[in-house]
Amino acid sequence: MPIYQPILPGDKWPDKFTFSPAVRVGNLIFLSGTTATDDAGNIVGPGDIVAQTRRIFEKFARVLAHVGVGLENIVETTDYVLSLDEYKKTSQLRRELFKGPPWPAATGVVVKGLVRPDALIEIKGIASL
Repeated sequence: MPIYQPILPGDKWPDKFTFSPAVRVGNLIFLSGTTATDDAGNIVGPGDIVAQTRRIFEKFARVLAHVGVGLENIVETTDYVLSLDEYKKTSQLRRELFKGPPWPAATGVVVKGLVRPDALIEIKGIASL
């Protein structure tokens, strides 16, 4: 028996995926790295890192709602971005979404590329219940 509980945001998670969108271990929720896709798998906000970041957090909120919490329960994020200049554009959105201070712990990592074409950012996170 696994020590964690998968959290699935919809009725059926695609069989092709070898990961869960999130898993619960005790009082922690680990949110998988997520890109800004719609329900059909298309990138939302091509060329717009703020729109993509907003979509990612919308997806996180949907997952967290399944365990009765919201974005305010996120305690840490790790953001993978293609450009530091573009990444700086997301700070105002984080202020809007997290309504801090206090703020979640955060790490930003500039990478050469992301798995999803046209993605400008991928974010993973940890929430606490």
